[in-house]
Amino acid sequence: MRRSLLLLLGLLVLHHSCSFEFVIDGEWEDEEPGVHDHLQRHKRATLTSEEEEDFQAIRGDDIKVKSYRVESRITSRFAHTTIRSSVVNSNARAQSIGFSVQIPKRAFISNFTMNVNGITFVGSVKEKTVARRLYAQATARNKAAAIIRANSQDLETFNTEVHVPPGSNIEFELHYQEMMERRLGSYEHLLYLQPGRLVPQFQVDVYIYEPKGISKVEAHTSLGERFEELIQLTVTKDKAHAVFKPNLQQQRKCENCTDSAIDGVFSVAYDVTRDSNAGELQVSDLYFVHFFAPENLSPLPKNIVFVIDVSGSMWGVKMKQTVEAMTAILDDLKDEDRFSIIDFNHNVRCWREDLVPAHSLQVADAKRYIQNIKPNGGTNINEALLRAAQMLVRASTQGFVDSSSVSMIILVSDGDPTVGEIKLSKIQKNVKRVMTEEISLFSLGIGFDVDYDFLERIAMENRGTAQRIYANQDAAKQIREFYSQVSSPLLKRVSIKFPEDSVTEVTQSNFDKFFSGSELVVAGKVQLTESDTLTSITSASAAGLDLSLQTDADLTELDLELAKQQHSFTGFARQMWAYLTIKQLIRERSLVTTVGKKRRITKQITELALQHSFVTPLTALLVESEDATERLLFDSSRDPRQGCCAGGQAPSGPVPAVNVVYALPPPWVQGPTPTPASQAKPVVEKMTLPSTVTVVDSDPHFIVHLPRSNMDVCFNIDSKPGHILNLVSDAGTGVVVNGQLISSKQPHKDKLSTYFGIVSVYYQPEGVGVTVSTDRIAVTDGRNNHSFTWGATAEIAQDGVTVSIVKNSHATVTINNSIRVMVLLHRVWRKHPVNVDFLGIYIPNDNRYSPLVHGLIGQFSREPQVNVYDVHEGPDPLKKEATMEVKGQVLLVTRGWQKDYRRDTKRGNSVSCWFVHNSAKGFIDGHYTDYIVPHLSSFLQTA
Repeated sequence: MRRSLLLLLGLLVLHHSCSFEFVIDGEWEDEEPGVHDHLQRHKRATLTSEEEEDFQAIRGDDIKVKSYRVESRITSRFAHTTIRSSVVNSNARAQSIGFSVQIPKRAFISNFTMNVNGITFVGSVKEKTVARRLYAQATARNKAAAIIRANSQDLETFNTEVHVPPGSNIEFELHYQEMMERRLGSYEHLLYLQPGRLVPQFQVDVYIYEPKGISKVEAHTSLGERFEELIQLTVTKDKAHAVFKPNLQQQRKCENCTDSAIDGVFSVAYDVTRDSNAGELQVSDLYFVHFFAPENLSPLPKNIVFVIDVSGSMWGVKMKQTVEAMTAILDDLKDEDRFSIIDFNHNVRCWREDLVPAHSLQVADAKRYIQNIKPNGGTNINEALLRAAQMLVRASTQGFVDSSSVSMIILVSDGDPTVGEIKLSKIQKNVKRVMTEEISLFSLGIGFDVDYDFLERIAMENRGTAQRIYANQDAAKQIREFYSQVSSPLLKRVSIKFPEDSVTEVTQSNFDKFFSGSELVVAGKVQLTESDTLTSITSASAAGLDLSLQTDADLTELDLELAKQQHSFTGFARQMWAYLTIKQLIRERSLVTTVGKKRRITKQITELALQHSFVTPLTALLVESEDATERLLFDSSRDPRQGCCAGGQAPSGPVPAVNVVYALPPPWVQGPTPTPASQAKPVVEKMTLPSTVTVVDSDPHFIVHLPRSNMDVCFNIDSKPGHILNLVSDAGTGVVVNGQLISSKQPHKDKLSTYFGIVSVYYQPEGVGVTVSTDRIAVTDGRNNHSFTWGATAEIAQDGVTVSIVKNSHATVTINNSIRVMVLLHRVWRKHPVNVDFLGIYIPNDNRYSPLVHGLIGQFSREPQVNVYDVHEGPDPLKKEATMEVKGQVLLVTRGWQKDYRRDTKRGNSVSCWFVHNSAKGFIDGHYTDYIVPHLSSFLQTA
């Protein structure tokens, strides 16, 4: 087993000069893991006495900390955090002064500088072997500074110690960067504040800039209620600033105490404004980032097998909390979900041999089964996972599960395999062999007796993720929180593509599943072309329907805006691309089995880390004095395979969020190969309706086109707001089109205008309804409800119904490629005193209805015989009058003009027509009130 470096290394001053001698105690960890046998896997690394002590950011006796400042700049979910501290050795003797910072493990340290009595040490990221060699050279001359390393828990500790003479001034400055991960609907930025003493100038600033806007933001501390009142939070549409600045008196534990009460976490949680389900595409400095977090979609049904370790080591609190968590999880299952439970020790037992619906009786029986488990025996992980996979595969092949459902295994274990197959690599191969691409495996490792590295590898290899559960905390709560992140799958088979030759070096762009409250992120480099915009096209499968969504971004707009922002992180897109790429390569590296592939990936990681100044497991931060004679080395270690904490003790602070973005099998990074244009064609083509159609627009004005007569006839319907008018009712095809009226804000010239505010197209055979309003487009099949805004171009297909949305323009509903209805969006000035947003309806005359069709528009699919004669001057010299014979009626009609807004949404194109007065009396069958229906999905009642 590899041995970790010792955290604390001495730093001694010689003759009170500015030359330093540094004594090193510890070993470098090996680049490649050694061979571990079964007995060695049970040896757990232990904490040093240093790590067991209370954490303090500044350590030493009689130290005056002049200032401690933390500043985070978060731009588009990417954070750059800087921690600065200024310290004076007030002791009468030379002493060691320590500077430590706890940072999230997902962060990359990017720089560290230190100034000791005028000697400045500046950091630079180097390849690990190069940094070690330079450090060793300085050590040989007794001119090296120290080794600084991080522990390998969910929190890393950056730790350095400098020995200085009395009166010395020391300034520390640490930089790290991280991507905010969306979890359960928000991003949370955590700062660990533990200065260990009172600080005259103590201040925390968190600046957030989100170009699309901030929908919510909160700032809190874990320090107690009295500190909550000290947080100042300023929020505008797209910016937020949180300030925490307690003075000396406010920092004290009590009124006369000399100890600081600042020992805890400062957190800022926020979410962004989303105006469409197509996601948010941002381009900065020729790097792009696509954020995808759709909302208002119905969850996919789930097929879950819970695999629970009930070996002897689970006895006591672990089992009690697992049962508590499982009880709550079972209550959360939906009726459409199917599940079973497998518990294992040296044997494997199934509560049910096949998946069963999550009905109340089944759930109650499962709870009783869980509560009666008595842990004992060994651990047969291999057989338990194989049985779970076989159960899911069998349910799928026998057609017992919904074709749109999501299948998953959730493994809860606290130990290594001890029975059956115990070779970890063999278990991995066995599980991978039986798992289909539809199944994801999620691993929860309880405590530190478990080989978490193995659980993580087996989960990643099977489209899942792993999470460590800390046994000395509320394990039941941790398990429930993890489950809540995967309990609502919204999409599967998500693919984000770009037009050919528009992008290169794209990060992972295919995702197995998307879960509610999380976010998928894709980044890459933009290729310069003649276009000044970049387009992304996302395809996915939702509950009952297939989606294709399109969004675009201007190549220069964001950079111009960032230049105006005082506290933005202007390099966010470039750094986020590097961050994502390195993280994905590290995961891929952990799974490859050949030396050649591992070396190739190692080279990629190293090159990227050097270019972007990230300290990774393969690079180190060398901190040198200006003359390069004094050196410090920050060398980040990888996770020990066997955990690192004695007695099951977890690190302080909250458990960091698990990332619930689950990928298809590796490799994740596809390299510079662009997506073929054929796979990234526009989601929706431009309007394809013929030049002559039947139109309902404005107040509402009907323009009925009669093809055989080559004539347009117009009429108005003077109904009331709230009334639902039937436009097409076809019992033969099962299609109905209805529109609900809304009114203007107030009368204009004593007239209250009415418009269509909602249009519904309902396809009865499949129970699919499409409701178009001025705010959004909703699609439902009676079980699932999906909602889309006008903010993105999209195509949605379900059971013969296709909805094509063109961003902020129009939506076309097509049924079985035979009936089309286009709904046009009219936007008005939001503060207009009279007008409101409304909809126009455009229906082609070649729709293939059945002979049973009727409605205000549908009746004219059987074109009546129309005869217009006796054209003469009317009261208005610009409008001629005539006589119309139609349906046995003789009507006085007036020549006029109405508007077709398809090609010019602002001014419209004028259509010449004969206008029928009195709400089309005589031209339509019966009276217009005969076409008022009770519901948006109602058919006309036939006599």
